[in-house]
Amino acid sequence: MNIGVCKLRLRLPENESLKGKRQVLKSITTRVKDRYNVSIAEVDDQDLWQLVTLGITCVSDSAQHANEVLSKVVDFIEKSRFDVEMLDCEVEIIHAL
Repeated sequence: MNIGVCKLRLRLPENESLKGKRQVLKSITTRVKDRYNVSIAEVDDQDLWQLVTLGITCVSDSAQHANEVLSKVVDFIEKSRFDVEMLDCEVEIIHAL
């Protein structure tokens, strides 16, 4: 079993409130979950209205497949029209028994 973990930091330059941040987050998380069947949640920066830190996970029998899925999710977020700027992306594949 392989667990793919991605930590993604985004900036919302046009956002001016926590309410606006929640709307953008809801759109991103819903579309990513529906399209890629991964777990995704805000894991840090909850009180900051222009920064978002997302945690994304995927479980697979292949490390290569887990990495591919997470790469596709990151590309989707980056290329979709969410009005976000990607600041940082860390991907780790954990091999479990």
